[in-house]
Amino acid sequence: MSVPVFLSEAAGETGDTIVLDGPEGRHAASVRRLRAGERVDLTDGTGRVAECTVTSAGKDELTAAVLRRYEVPPPRPRLVVVQGLPKGDRGELAVEMMTEAGVDVIVPWAAARCVTQWKGDRAGKSLARWRSTAREAAKQARRFHLPEVTEQATTTRVRSLVSAAALAVVLHEEAAEPLSRLTLPDVPGDILVIVGPEGGVTDEEIAGFREAGAVPALLGPTVLRTSTAGVAAAAVLLARCGRW
Repeated sequence: MSVPVFLSEAAGETGDTIVLDGPEGRHAASVRRLRAGERVDLTDGTGRVAECTVTSAGKDELTAAVLRRYEVPPPRPRLVVVQGLPKGDRGELAVEMMTEAGVDVIVPWAAARCVTQWKGDRAGKSLARWRSTAREAAKQARRFHLPEVTEQATTTRVRSLVSAAALAVVLHEEAAEPLSRLTLPDVPGDILVIVGPEGGVTDEEIAGFREAGAVPALLGPTVLRTSTAGVAAAAVLLARCGRW
């Protein structure tokens, strides 16, 4: 069984003992019911890790002895997925799966054909749910670098991300080139994938992305939901660039 991971800023500090309190401590003590003698790994989410053994457990907190500290370098190249806003709770499903797979940055995209609209209070609440989902999925997957879930992006913002990437791909069912055969860049920089919403990417969006440097690519012979296309594309690219 894998050693459980919890978030703690103290993982990046010094000292032989760490007290895990707050929501993380409550979850560890009351939900996971960790007890003295059990192993636990604490991370600050930026690659710093403290391997620990629980020495005592209260109702809402744990005290742990640090066995060793180390730092995990960030993976390269970074994989960025621009995700058109899906309907209902499929957005959280997409974030969960992409986080588990190893996507580094998730960009919520207000595409032209998005049925879901993040406006007003809903925007803040929806973004908070995506970020919470990413945080919990990262712990489950034992990731020591939490993925970044950015603010909602406009199409203009996405074009600027395309221009800055070492390779930018827009998934499209009418593309001639399969994703699995694209030539990966031999220069440092992000690999960026654009996933359209349920209604697909408009001709105007495709044209704008191509002008900014994106390459249309076919994911496969079947049509995937927007909530699963991102993780499927991530699997192809992570394997091809050597991170898997």
